Amino acid sequence: MTSHDRIVVLTGASRGIGHATVKYFSDKNWRIITCSREDIPAECKRDPNWTHHVVADLGEPGSVADFIEGTLTILDGQPLHALVNNAAVSPKSPSKERQGCLSADMATWRDVFELNFFTPLLIVRGLAPPLALGKGSVVNITSIAGHSIHPFAGSPYSTSKAALSALTRELAAEMAELGVRVNAVAPGEIDTAMLSPETAQLIPRIPLHRLGTPEDVAATVYYLCSDEAGYVTGSEIFVTGGQHLF
Repeated sequence: MTSHDRIVVLTGASRGIGHATVKYFSDKNWRIITCSREDIPAECKRDPNWTHHVVADLGEPGSVADFIEGTLTILDGQPLHALVNNAAVSPKSPSKERQGCLSADMATWRDVFELNFFTPLLIVRGLAPPLALGKGSVVNITSIAGHSIHPFAGSPYSTSKAALSALTRELAAEMAELGVRVNAVAPGEIDTAMLSPETAQLIPRIPLHRLGTPEDVAATVYYLCSDEAGYVTGSEIFVTGGQHLF
């Protein structure tokens, strides 16, 4: 099988980690199917490997079902070799204060868990047949915030990512029977639009003394989808510059 015969589906593709990951896979000559709330930049539409993009709000269960059905139609019986669940939301309060367990309203909790937790579960369930056919790999994008209290990431976001870490383990155990590997990548402070302006004060606490780049995460995601990681499942790789050690 050549790399151009391999297909990856990725959510949250229009910017940040998702966009960098698409470029990384394209540079490796994979065919790419994506989804995000926004359309992709015009120059990306000229990428011959980026074959399909769906504009949809995956925080809406109906849109998730439509995306799964549309993806199955695009695949048309072809195997799927990788699925990257990257779409997520980290809401901020109007006052810019950290949203805590006692302060965040329940509608916010439900919205965050809908996109950050239930959507990856639904997509994996819906695309399990082509993933099994391709003996594929699932990578869930979790977060350092899912493993320790974060000064800026709110409680709904942090707990949803902790739940996604647990889901990764459960899926890995079940989908091994299908020949599908399931892993997670937990980014730390990555230089994207999601960062809080105060993030700079965290750099002294990072052993490598810098912010991560979206490409740092993309390279790790690609590794987990490659043959080199063929015996890796149920793992979570921290891309944090060592920040998770403290």
